Amino acid sequence: MAEAVPKHIVIIPDGNRRWAKAHRVPELEGHRVGIDLLRSVADWCREFGVKTITFWGFSLENFRRGEKEVNPLMRLFEQKFEEFKDKSEVHKNKIRVRFFGRIDLLPPKLQKQLRGIEKETEGYTDYNVNILLAYGGRQELVDAANAAIADAKNGKVGKLDEEALSRYMYMAEVPNPDLIIRTSGEQRLSGILPWHSGYSELYFCPKLWPDFTKEDFKAALDEFASRKRRFGK
Repeated sequence: MAEAVPKHIVIIPDGNRRWAKAHRVPELEGHRVGIDLLRSVADWCREFGVKTITFWGFSLENFRRGEKEVNPLMRLFEQKFEEFKDKSEVHKNKIRVRFFGRIDLLPPKLQKQLRGIEKETEGYTDYNVNILLAYGGRQELVDAANAAIADAKNGKVGKLDEEALSRYMYMAEVPNPDLIIRTSGEQRLSGILPWHSGYSELYFCPKLWPDFTKEDFKAALDEFASRKRRFGK
């Protein structure tokens, strides 16, 4: 099965708030449990031979939820990323951690923290953990187009073809995802990585994200292995 293992998996970890409601705990506790699960999934990736994992942590649309929800969540990110950085397995397993999105929209303290984590792990090549924060798929395309236009005006780029435009995407250096997993039973992509996901296999798990288990992850890998990818051929 080794040749059928996806090199890059993207996860849309949906359902934290519904999980909290079902368990009659504050919404922030649902987010806390969901964030803690990210580390377990990273462990499962290493176990099954998946080299790159990308999590959608916070979308641009999530800012609309209001300060009463967003501000505590930003503080939770600060706390959890600090814990993640301090965990020895990040360095022991040579995990490169990167953050993509409109990072400039996040609180300054969090921005500094994220860039510090990236700096500390930039030399690692064994495994990759990417986290999308303040991310919107359409905004990524707009940002890429504007950057390309600016370079064209400065004479840095001539004809703009598919290969040239791809270099302006946030995750230009990251391979396209082989598999996208979304939890909570919702069957949509919500605009994630529109440039990169054209030939990604999709897997929808009915469980809410905090209830997602290693067995569920393995089921997604088995489903991926059973599919024949033709890439339009």
